[in-house]
Amino acid sequence: MRKKILCTICIRSGSKGVKNKNIKIINNKPLVYYSFIAAKKTNIFSNIFVSSDSKNFLSICKKFGANDLVKRPKILSSDKSGKIEAIKHALIYAEKKYNIRYDYVIDLDATSPLRTVSDIKKAYKKFIKSNSTNLFSVTNSNRSPYFNMVEIKNSKVQLVKRNKKQYLRRQDTPITYDLNASIYIWKRKSLINNKNLIQNKTSIFVMPKSRSIDIDDEFDFKIVSQLLK
Repeated sequence: MRKKILCTICIRSGSKGVKNKNIKIINNKPLVYYSFIAAKKTNIFSNIFVSSDSKNFLSICKKFGANDLVKRPKILSSDKSGKIEAIKHALIYAEKKYNIRYDYVIDLDATSPLRTVSDIKKAYKKFIKSNSTNLFSVTNSNRSPYFNMVEIKNSKVQLVKRNKKQYLRRQDTPITYDLNASIYIWKRKSLINNKNLIQNKTSIFVMPKSRSIDIDDEFDFKIVSQLLK
């Protein structure tokens, strides 16, 4: 029997780095469109729900074909609100709307439009094979907390991650990854019962840097705009 998979795309108004970035236009399309159309092309989702605190944002999504829309309450839309709770809200809303119980939830971040249909499908395939509770996408770190990342602790500058062994080259340090804010996958139970992203049986899906730009400021937006031309 085919598994029931919900896709969520959560877009909040009031972004600070780039004003209204989730609906900002790239090549005559709002940013969120690129994640929606990639999800649609995978043909793995039972439903694709867009969640937002803004009626205007949802109206824009409806114009390009997003029919399953969730109006998120303000309590889940502040600068301090965690995204996982917004995804849970969308899941519960979707299950009530269609009288269905999903097996898995895949969230695609609208600010990472360079991910491909293949990335989504490969991440899902790895998730199923690994029998993990959840999975998220990453990319290899440019810097290492063992070598060239520092913090100030007790008024002293020190490496973020200290080791008895002193590394003389970054290439010799343990492999570390950056979360690229692109693909998140959960078993339904693990999403509902946990507030934290990293769990005991979490796995990762490594993506290339070329598709791992998460738009956080105007500079990121300019780069992505050029790459999507």
